[in-house]
Amino acid sequence: PFQDGSRAGREKKKTVSFSSSLSEKKISSASDCIHSMVEGSELKKIRPNSRVYQRYYLLDAGLQALCWEPSKKESDKARISLSSIREVRTGRNTETFRTSGVYDQISEDCAFSIIYGDIYESLDLVANSAEVANIWVIGLRMCELTIDNGSGLEDYSENKKLTFVEVFHDFCTRPEIYFLLVQFSSNKEFLDTKDLMRFIEAEQGMAQVSEETSLKLIQAHEPSEKGREQGYLSLDGFTSYLTSAECHLFDQEHSIICQDMTQPLSHYYINSSHNTYLIEDQFRGPSDISGYIRALKMGCRCVELDVWDGADEEPLVCTGHSLSPPLLLHCVLEAIRRFAFAASEYPLILCVENHCSLRQQKVMWQHLMRILGEKLYTDPPDEEASYLPSPHALRHRILLKGKKLVPSSDGEDGEVSEEDEGAEMCQKIKELSDLVNLCQSVTFIDFPTSSKSQKPWEVCSFHESLAVRLASENPGDFVNHNKHFLSRVYPNPMRIDSSNMNPQDLWKCGCQIVSMNFQTAGLMMDLNTAWFRQNGNCGYVLRPAIMRQEVSYFSADTRDTVPGVSPQLLHVKVISGQNLPKPKGSGAKGDVVDPYVYVEIHGIPADCTERRTRTVSQNGDNPIFDESFEFQINLPELAMVRFVVLDDDFIGDEFIGQYTIPLECLQPGYRHVPLQSLTGEELPHAKLFVHVALTNRRGGGKPHKRGLSVRKARKGRDYTALRDLGIRAVDEVFKMAAPLLREATDLRGNMQNSVAVFRELCGVSAVANLMQCILALSSRVSEPEGMPLLLFDLRDQYPTLEPQGSLPDVLRRVVSTYEMMVQASRAVMELSDGIHDKILHIQTTAMEFHEKLQSLGTKEGLKGSKVSRAVERFSWNITILKGQADLLKHAKAEVLENMKQVRDAALAGNLTKERAGLRRASSQTRRGHNEKLAMSTRGQSA
Repeated sequence: PFQDGSRAGREKKKTVSFSSSLSEKKISSASDCIHSMVEGSELKKIRPNSRVYQRYYLLDAGLQALCWEPSKKESDKARISLSSIREVRTGRNTETFRTSGVYDQISEDCAFSIIYGDIYESLDLVANSAEVANIWVIGLRMCELTIDNGSGLEDYSENKKLTFVEVFHDFCTRPEIYFLLVQFSSNKEFLDTKDLMRFIEAEQGMAQVSEETSLKLIQAHEPSEKGREQGYLSLDGFTSYLTSAECHLFDQEHSIICQDMTQPLSHYYINSSHNTYLIEDQFRGPSDISGYIRALKMGCRCVELDVWDGADEEPLVCTGHSLSPPLLLHCVLEAIRRFAFAASEYPLILCVENHCSLRQQKVMWQHLMRILGEKLYTDPPDEEASYLPSPHALRHRILLKGKKLVPSSDGEDGEVSEEDEGAEMCQKIKELSDLVNLCQSVTFIDFPTSSKSQKPWEVCSFHESLAVRLASENPGDFVNHNKHFLSRVYPNPMRIDSSNMNPQDLWKCGCQIVSMNFQTAGLMMDLNTAWFRQNGNCGYVLRPAIMRQEVSYFSADTRDTVPGVSPQLLHVKVISGQNLPKPKGSGAKGDVVDPYVYVEIHGIPADCTERRTRTVSQNGDNPIFDESFEFQINLPELAMVRFVVLDDDFIGDEFIGQYTIPLECLQPGYRHVPLQSLTGEELPHAKLFVHVALTNRRGGGKPHKRGLSVRKARKGRDYTALRDLGIRAVDEVFKMAAPLLREATDLRGNMQNSVAVFRELCGVSAVANLMQCILALSSRVSEPEGMPLLLFDLRDQYPTLEPQGSLPDVLRRVVSTYEMMVQASRAVMELSDGIHDKILHIQTTAMEFHEKLQSLGTKEGLKGSKVSRAVERFSWNITILKGQADLLKHAKAEVLENMKQVRDAALAGNLTKERAGLRRASSQTRRGHNEKLAMSTRGQSA
């Protein structure tokens, strides 16, 4: 059965975005862009007063100037000479755009600006589609490059007779990749080794890149022998690289075990199956051993066996009081023995529900010992231990979860399980009881009782409805309970169709074992499967630190920021799709799909949201979406991103494909997303092409005031407050931390704000890193004779930016803003260690009161709920202190990375004083050589 595959039940959101009208022309070369600009386009011009003017823009007949239809101006003023253009900038990245009242109504992908003249004026334009904007950006950059090289544009304007091969190549060209190649190749139609280095380092986030790295990629992906010999990547080679496994959205570092596996078992989420033997519904569907084999191969580490009396003294595995056919227990155990560690070496938990008579319990014990033998973990738990052993310590061991005889028992009497999927037998043999050690089932009463009497090796099982209620009513208590004890949640028995609960609803409370019906495809299993891929698909995922720390505050139903955790901004641009198939079983509309894409965020309630692209009509081969979205992620460690592609149909939108990925596994940059079918199989050649970036949360301001004037100053900054407990001695300790926390917040905020202001003045988007900022700067500070107006001196730990003559106002602001950024970065490096140590000292001092909080509260006259509130506020304060100390460490690492990027980009962009000296000497030598050659030529002529 399938569930949650279609959005037919959801409210229809048929939208047409700002960029809905696509060009019908196929663009596959620079000449196509030039031809399109000569024909002209309607563009919207944005003025500083927020007024918008629609004008018709085109290149003049002589290909010398950009012209437009004037309103009141003389026609000779409604033009910009191509030779005066200094830069063509993409996105809403000028002050005119940022301070415009229509900022939020303009698509980032449709906006571009032309910077021209000696004082760096800007013409800010918005196209009707991202494709039209790309045509103008690429075309104008090509014009700029051609003029800089001293050649004309005639070659681009000639009509050439195309061969069949050229026509076929143009037809197969993906325009979005062509635009990308030209953008990163300094407007050439190929990437040399330096271009490729910049792309994979600045855009794809690859570390320790060299020209040798580029050459290896060229050798691997460039199809032409000439390109491989000369060291460049053509459009075909670039397409091959972008569609290869190296540019997969999923970070391959997570395809192997990459998390600490030595922490207690209760600190991990555990991939778990419900009624594993069923392969369809819960009542009359078939049972099959393949259910166990499939689950174990998928990395499942907790499977279920409901064992009942069978004929001929052979226990059976089946659902009691249902029509589903049974399986022989010994056959199930044989399959488990064979595949238990096929996908993972870490412990496998068998949830055994024993409904057998004493006679057949003896047979069950014999089968377990004979078939599983030494793999069974039989050591008694350590009575002195506060936690369970780690997955690493329990490798290749099978743990039995079940009821244990009470210590006073003579070996015969058992007790009834609260798991009313079918009550266990009231009697149990001692031999079977002795096999249950680290996962002893106990009845949950309430959280105070568990905290006082539950042992680390005792497991509570929760009915789905009870678990969801506890998550809603006692979210903090549930999280604290799961720091020490394993919790198993099983589906509501009313889910006869084998539908699944949302595992995120229970993971956010720290519940480790959320039992899923593996046989039912859909959203919930997509989330479960994707979640456990992030640690080598070993079936164990380490829970967020805030859910593991002994003293920490986290509320599972939070709809705000998480104390001690720095929110992230996720930027996703859905660029295009490839080879999107017709939905299965669909045929009403013919063979062509009308696709659109949902980008969904799943996590804590504060993070859950979704956005959709517009619909692209009648195109499944290569639909261009070109739409950007931004999501604030408050708890990145628990967030997942899901891409869903649907076919737009007024009868009911149909599922085409999906891909789900934990946020921690995202690779930044330009990536291809392999789409999967409803049942999880990869769809051949069906992909999405996206751009992904993660940045720190930025200070805001109202939508119509996004300019430099609204950066959060110290007065307007939000400071996380510590809470009073009402216990004087403890409150005095925490009060000492208040000024330190303000200082720490200011250090980080000043540094991050100064980077954001510098980024804006460099004219790059909010997702750009400092390497991209400096590389963008390098392209606009060069003078006609080739010497840059600005150079970096790299001799100091903090590179200095020095003017090389008089500067226009805009570049003077760049220099002063850079100096502010260096000053704020230096402050972080010099002051953060001292503040960090003082905060941790206060945290250590406060923790000395932890064990005495109850008695101290009683002495202060606190009773009942006031004592509980004081304990909760103590946890909040400790979480804030630890979180701020960690954020200071991260800020220091961020500064080091920023300065490295500045240094690397200055070298790559030839903006260093040393390289400028070499270039100046080379230029003088070349000029002297040319003069000698000219004199020699004149002498021969005479």
